[in-house]
Amino acid sequence: MPIKDWPEAERPREKLLSNGAQSLSDAELLALFIRTGIPGKTAIDMAREALLEAGGLRALLNMSRTEIKQFKGIGDAKYVQFSAALELGRRYLMERLERGEAITSPQASRDYLTLQLRDKPYEAFFVMYLDSKHRVIQHQELFRGTIDNASVPVREVVKEALKHNAAAMIVAHNHPSGVAEPSAADRALTETLSLALAMVGVKLLDHFVVGDSQVVSFAEMGALP
Repeated sequence: MPIKDWPEAERPREKLLSNGAQSLSDAELLALFIRTGIPGKTAIDMAREALLEAGGLRALLNMSRTEIKQFKGIGDAKYVQFSAALELGRRYLMERLERGEAITSPQASRDYLTLQLRDKPYEAFFVMYLDSKHRVIQHQELFRGTIDNASVPVREVVKEALKHNAAAMIVAHNHPSGVAEPSAADRALTETLSLALAMVGVKLLDHFVVGDSQVVSFAEMGALP
């Protein structure tokens, strides 16, 4: 039965208008982007099949254009919509940080860094440069590869902080293994970096380690020098 013939309370669009987006399942949200079904399948049927085959919403949205087009009825137009929705989420979180919520709302930093780093297949060192009111001035992936004192030149980090006239910094890196537990190398790097930045008047506010389902904060652990 086409979705338009379903009871109004069960249609994704009407359900969202009545109860909010949070009331919809992953398949129902995805169906709003797919919009129309194919012969014998509604948009929700297509969404459920795609989620099942991909292994979940996160895996589906991280698929490449070629991979996602393998699903019948999902072409370039849908891929563009999925990618745009994901990018809107990133930009929404960054806008919050640019307003100064990097510290007043640590969860905003955690959410943004998770989106940036969690699904990278390589280890990446990410930096956010902040002004004196803890608003984000700039952010960038600075290094990639094994993250330790040897592979992250502290001098270069300090140089970039001065270049951006930062008053404070938040750094983060991911563990592609999925385990967010900081290593001895992570702890050593944090200490070295914090001391080096302090010498030029820049405060290291936090170091996040991003895993698959957890993000560890050095500040919350009380592990910053």
